[in-house]
Amino acid sequence: MDASKNESGAKTNRMTVERKSERELVMTRTFNGPARLVFQAWTTPELLKRWWVPKSSGATLIGCEVDVRVGGGYRFEFAHPAAEQTMTFFGKYLEVIPNARLVWTNEESDDGAVSTLTIEEKDGHTLLTLSELYPSQEALDRAFEGMEDGMPESFEQLDELLVVLGA
Repeated sequence: MDASKNESGAKTNRMTVERKSERELVMTRTFNGPARLVFQAWTTPELLKRWWVPKSSGATLIGCEVDVRVGGGYRFEFAHPAAEQTMTFFGKYLEVIPNARLVWTNEESDDGAVSTLTIEEKDGHTLLTLSELYPSQEALDRAFEGMEDGMPESFEQLDELLVVLGA
């Protein structure tokens, strides 16, 4: 486990990001909590609203709908003070294994990835792996520009939420 300390001196876990191919990006991170809480945080609208959007972005998750079942869908709507219109992300769940795996589509554009989230618990910690397979190298390049700073911050916020949830 790769860990460092945050400003308060608490142990934090670093996220690793690796391009597995010209179309696939894989992110991994260990969380200080059980798999069931990590899964719950990814599948419960009230919890997603508390960690998904990086606070430093200035954006707000104003709409969050999830129907976590095979064939079900999700819809996230974001607002930002500098934007005239909201931005929406949506797709369908292709695979759902509670506390272990989620696979979903990202259908807001032709460049959307298929995302695969796996979580594995060991000794009260959860290893999360998020793989995103894009339709082209160009699509991955564009997506990566937007997530380089945001995903680590979101994952830090998820770790903070897990503490609040009693992890």
